[in-house]
Amino acid sequence: MNPSRVALSRLARAIFVAAACSGVAAQSLPSAPIDLSTDEIAAVVSHGPWPPPQARDPTNRASGDRQAIALGERLFADAALSGSGTLSCASCHDPARGFTDGKPRARGASTLDRNTQGLLDVSTWRWFGWDGGTDSLWAATLRPLLSPSEMGSDPARIAGRLRGDPAAMQLVARLFGPAADDELVAVAAAKAIAAWLETLRSPRTAFDEFRDALARGDAAQAARYPAAARRGLKIFIGSGNCRACHVGPSFSNGEFHDVGRPFVVAPGRVDPGRHAGIRRVRADPYNLLGPFNDERGAPPEQQRALQTRTVVLQHRNWGEWRTPTLRGLLATAPYMHDGGLPTLHDVVRHYSQLDLDRLHADGESLLRPLDLSPREIDDLVAFLETLSPARPASRAPRGKMRLANEENAR
Repeated sequence: MNPSRVALSRLARAIFVAAACSGVAAQSLPSAPIDLSTDEIAAVVSHGPWPPPQARDPTNRASGDRQAIALGERLFADAALSGSGTLSCASCHDPARGFTDGKPRARGASTLDRNTQGLLDVSTWRWFGWDGGTDSLWAATLRPLLSPSEMGSDPARIAGRLRGDPAAMQLVARLFGPAADDELVAVAAAKAIAAWLETLRSPRTAFDEFRDALARGDAAQAARYPAAARRGLKIFIGSGNCRACHVGPSFSNGEFHDVGRPFVVAPGRVDPGRHAGIRRVRADPYNLLGPFNDERGAPPEQQRALQTRTVVLQHRNWGEWRTPTLRGLLATAPYMHDGGLPTLHDVVRHYSQLDLDRLHADGESLLRPLDLSPREIDDLVAFLETLSPARPASRAPRGKMRLANEENAR
């Protein structure tokens, strides 16, 4: 027998004993000990460790640069970048709400069709947006800046804002060369914001403590994990098959799935999801196949642009949406791409009562109604709640950007 499986089997038995014998408060213990098999322990351990190491984005010269990160943090909160002068990135991405806005659908210059996605751990994504319509974090940052329905800006306005700050322009020149062109300066601004966004990480949670205790064989610490959460976890990794899509430390495979939510967003208007996203990323002048990609030197088959070059548009992509992370969920309600489910209980009930007739025939084949009892729904929600910190993360940007000439005028 594999030595690692022997160790896991011993740990599973130890957790059973520790849950009954440790000094854990009675209300946090299962009414009957809930054992974990060796396969279940291995599944739990696969969702860590957390946080992952920080990786530099080779497509962005500003990635990992301290000065660029500091500039990006200021730009994130700077409403002067928008066409109206009243909207910043932080207007919709509130740190106290997991960098969402608490609304069913985002509102920029107009009301949009989709829910605002959080930004914690965004550097771990492969595609960006609910439909994967951008292929890099910096392009995903630039898109809402230029979108008439979001921030309604343009390269000249963004460049003019940065040109008022000699230090910002020195940074642009250092990283990207002398930049007389407005478009290049606007891209540089987006890359600086992206460099800051890369630093945003979800805090560790009760689940991470439990997972790490299992990994190091600490049965007493593992036994402190709440009983209801453990029951819900067993559903998540077992009968619910949730980890078919919500895998790894980030609880997301980064792919796109039809999960039975509505296509129609208003009378006479539909949102095609990934089907439209593939078309959009192909047509994007700022995609990784274009001239603004900074990646150099790696063989073509190892470059990030390969995913954009080879992505295939299929009919099944209609109504597919990017699998979101499950970390930090308590701060990011309402849920789903359309913001149509107000609570985690509503989300779990959606999957419990899934309408198979809604899924198109050549589309999703993984999903089946979970048919959960009320207690099982509560248990699965209890597990999901342990993927959020006790208090929401708050990495608020440092406020409105003040340019050098503004500071001198004060």
